Amino acid sequence: MAIRRVAIAEKLAELGVHEDSLAKARALASKKEIPLRQAIVEVKGVDTVAMAQAMSALSGLPVVTQVDVGAILPETIRKLPNHIARENGILPLYLANGELVVGMADLDALNTLDDLRVLYGYPVRPVIIPADVLSDVTQQAYDKAAQSAEAIIEEADDDVEDGDDLALDDAELLDDPNQAPIIRFVNAVLSQAIKERASDIHIEPYEKDLVVRYRIDGVLKESLRPPSKFKNTIVARIKIMAGLNIAEKRLPQDGRIRKKMGGREIDLRVSTVPVRHGERVVMRILEKGKVFSLDKIGMSGKTLSIFRELIRRPHGILLVTGPTGSGKSTTLYSALTEINSPDKNILTIEDPVEYEAPGIGQVQVNHKIDLTFASALRAFLRQDPDVILVGEIRDSETANNAVQASLTGHLVFSTLHTNDSASSFARICDMDVENFLVADTVLGILAQRLVRALCPHCKEEGRYVPPETELLELGLDEEQMELARGKPVYRAMGCVECNDLGYSGRTGIYEFLTNSDDIQRLVIQNAPSSQITKVAVSAGMDTLFDDGLRKVLEGITTFEEVKRVTTAEH
Repeated sequence: MAIRRVAIAEKLAELGVHEDSLAKARALASKKEIPLRQAIVEVKGVDTVAMAQAMSALSGLPVVTQVDVGAILPETIRKLPNHIARENGILPLYLANGELVVGMADLDALNTLDDLRVLYGYPVRPVIIPADVLSDVTQQAYDKAAQSAEAIIEEADDDVEDGDDLALDDAELLDDPNQAPIIRFVNAVLSQAIKERASDIHIEPYEKDLVVRYRIDGVLKESLRPPSKFKNTIVARIKIMAGLNIAEKRLPQDGRIRKKMGGREIDLRVSTVPVRHGERVVMRILEKGKVFSLDKIGMSGKTLSIFRELIRRPHGILLVTGPTGSGKSTTLYSALTEINSPDKNILTIEDPVEYEAPGIGQVQVNHKIDLTFASALRAFLRQDPDVILVGEIRDSETANNAVQASLTGHLVFSTLHTNDSASSFARICDMDVENFLVADTVLGILAQRLVRALCPHCKEEGRYVPPETELLELGLDEEQMELARGKPVYRAMGCVECNDLGYSGRTGIYEFLTNSDDIQRLVIQNAPSSQITKVAVSAGMDTLFDDGLRKVLEGITTFEEVKRVTTAEH
């Protein structure tokens, strides 16, 4: 390998590529643990065509710089799974003169040729394709070869008589997606969900049909309606993938699927619940390797500055509140990522562990063996922690243990399900924690919601200046009216890029209540949450609606979105 690297470097130098650029590509490949061919595409200064020519000069193999995707037959590449093609940097192109022509981006791929010869039953003729060209062609070829979920279920419907069902043995035993339509259907549903950036997949059985819905940017959207006769087999296939008991249909079950799709590792958290007409399945999509950063979650500069200061305190409790799916986990993981360092011992107890965080000890709740938030928190105190994350405070024992942990010199992060930040004090006090202890230990409470962000490709078409009547209907006070009057905002329009939704992605809106002497006195006096909010606002706190209004005026989201998630609080 060393000789080959020196030889390639010499050839690249002859072709005008500097050794420094190649060294950067090698360093990037080592850091990200990706193939050199992939790193070369990402590093500026390395011409992928020059790299291909250098490998051609060493191996004697021809270089192909343009590939006609239309000439690649779907049945040719369906034999080779997408993830194997991507991992090895190879792509079967077509048959010519009794030989299978195979494109490759790296000479290391020569090791796979014997396997391809056995798989296809033809002699193999390799050609070298520049790495970026091969990556694009591979994506296009597999997209073309993949049938849509609708087409697959129509094909299966033609093969199955009404009133019949596919045998469970087919779904259980056949792992070749070329042979089992239901396997191909489930794979297509997963693939489509990833492409549409869905966070959840819902499979819902009813008396006469089956509904597949995706949650995209927080809103459910119907995608498919397969015939009801396939419901048992589809659920059985998902259960097999998640390692669940396919014979047990009376009880809820939870499992996990790990799958590689489009070169990305995806975790799916699977939940099944028996309902009247079968079993309902919900799959939460979690992307492995997700990068967490407080700079990317949409906090305003003032809120972010205060939040960053508090997460570095040596002890106390920081709470994040909001309904399910409001981004609490992302905020907490971003905070932990920021303060994680070799001199800190960070432990978490979660239900379930959604994301793996390097350098952090993560424990999953297991009620079967009495491993709960409260029991784990007690055990953590004997593990010499600096920072503790408790997935949720939902009972008196957990609340009291969290308070005791903060009083003994630990920084504790946790979540609550409350509508705003101020009502969190009352919620903890209702869990039999003394008011004065809550007032003394809570550093701050962050309430948050997620709003859909406007699609950057079409939002300009919806630009307008809202009339006074519209601002009044939104319930703006005089200060907010003055801020919004005469300012241009946007409506969601819709285009090809955003699937005609007008939105693409989500961002957070935040209300960060920091503790103070005045608020501590109110908590001890058991004052209503409205009074605590009034004092916090007078001290400079922005409410959820205030932060949402600012993001509307900045052109990030719309009045409709802010109103949708803050109506109860505004």
